[in-house]
Amino acid sequence: MANAAILLSAEPYDAAIPRPMGRNSAGEGFLRGFLAYADVDRFVFWNAYDRDQAELEALLERLGKPDRPAEWLGRADRAALAQVGALYIPTPELQGEAWARRAFGGHAYSLTGVTHTIAETPLLDEIAALLSAPIEPWDALICPSEAVRQAVEALLESVGLHLQDRFGATRIPPAQLVTIPLGVHTDDFRTDAATRRRWRETLDIPDDAPVALFLGRLSVATKMHPGPMGLALQEASQRLGQTVYWIVYGNAHNPLAEQDFREAAAAFCPDVELRFVEHASLATRDEIVSAADVFLSLSDNVQETFGLTPIEAMAAGLPCVVSDWDGYRDTVRHGVDGFRIRTTAPRPGLGSDLIYAYAQRLMSYDDYVGSAALLTAVDVADAAEALATLFADPDLRRRMGQAGQARAREVFDWRVVIPQYQALWAELERRRIAAPRQPALENPYRPDPFRMFAGYPTAVLGRDDMVALAQPFDAAESAERMSRAFVRNDAARLPSVEEAVALLARLAAGPRPVAVLLAETPPERRPFVERGIVWLAKFGFVRLRGGTSRT
Repeated sequence: MANAAILLSAEPYDAAIPRPMGRNSAGEGFLRGFLAYADVDRFVFWNAYDRDQAELEALLERLGKPDRPAEWLGRADRAALAQVGALYIPTPELQGEAWARRAFGGHAYSLTGVTHTIAETPLLDEIAALLSAPIEPWDALICPSEAVRQAVEALLESVGLHLQDRFGATRIPPAQLVTIPLGVHTDDFRTDAATRRRWRETLDIPDDAPVALFLGRLSVATKMHPGPMGLALQEASQRLGQTVYWIVYGNAHNPLAEQDFREAAAAFCPDVELRFVEHASLATRDEIVSAADVFLSLSDNVQETFGLTPIEAMAAGLPCVVSDWDGYRDTVRHGVDGFRIRTTAPRPGLGSDLIYAYAQRLMSYDDYVGSAALLTAVDVADAAEALATLFADPDLRRRMGQAGQARAREVFDWRVVIPQYQALWAELERRRIAAPRQPALENPYRPDPFRMFAGYPTAVLGRDDMVALAQPFDAAESAERMSRAFVRNDAARLPSVEEAVALLARLAAGPRPVAVLLAETPPERRPFVERGIVWLAKFGFVRLRGGTSRT
């Protein structure tokens, strides 16, 4: 099947870092799944940021040592991407690579990126740029859920209308959006009686007590407000006439955020027994699900786009009570795997002041998404009814848990998600190969300095200009002078010392036009020698005279 080079940098694929985000968990899951399930003859990793390769290899070793040959491409090896045919970028940041690819021809290879959080202004700018960057029909932005795809479409529609209004644009190539879900490794999430007893004993929870589990980052502003969950559990406890326990498992990015979450959770459910798990980690996350009867997550935040934790709970066989919110709508089937609880937000147009304040840096990102979340309601009564129903009916919990577990394995396991990526790359390759070849072009936003600043010098070197030695030729002396650090700068990509000395040797027979000197140079070296003539003139090796082109 089709392959892609993986843009590899440790952070997007490492969920073991301090204070990981959902995108880190998703990235780690993808890379682990790709190593395990991709139908490829080799793995190609592009070290685009010049990271320590040993560090990257250690990450691969932890996630699952590649059992096929691994090819490493350096930062400057973009041309080699054409041999693979596609590049996978773990973010929606396609525009920069699209402009960089232009130097090799837009047909050189396909670009695929993936969205996670899209509410931040830098990411809004990246997505909006898909309409003006050289994005081709053989490129794609992967959206993990239909809800986030609709959000991206809304942004692109808004930008497209602006381009039409501002420039009279009539042809705006649409960006290709493809929905492929995130996945989980379902075998990681198993429940068993011994683990259940151990965790309940550790948390001082009776074996027969009803227990709800929240699993995720602890942030009132950027994850979800615990108030609706607390209210729903409080009401469910009252309906049951029984003490309900609530396990909160996760970490915060700072002590203040954790304190805020703890206080907010406790404030709304005074009769619920709260159990915060200290030092939540990857090592224990897979076990904690055994202690619970129901998974609870009432997301209300635009920071969320997909939501992995409900799928993890489903993989463990837990019925879910989740908000009917963005990606949760694609994962939990209402009445089958659990219950989705109605959410309500203000009508479009009532949030313009919030985004304006954030865009103008009058409001932080946390305050922006936190404010939008405060204005998003989750139906507490419906959530309470769903929780009470599940707590009171073990058979229903079992049926819904089994249904969710089957769905997680059949739809969201990485072993079935990775082939969808490969099928996409194959389709993009078919389109790319069928399209007319495109010439290599410059980036108009980053023009050649000798074109942009052509008006600065008196003249530009012309092919009819005459080049003559400025002093008697001595090969050894010339080579020594050219090799001095303050004469050469490898970053300028000059002709080699050998090439320059050979050019001076030819001039010892008399002046020659630039065109003749270039004709005597291999074609692939002509641009370097041509501009190298100006360098030789700068340091007094040659003089330029005759038909010099004036600006």
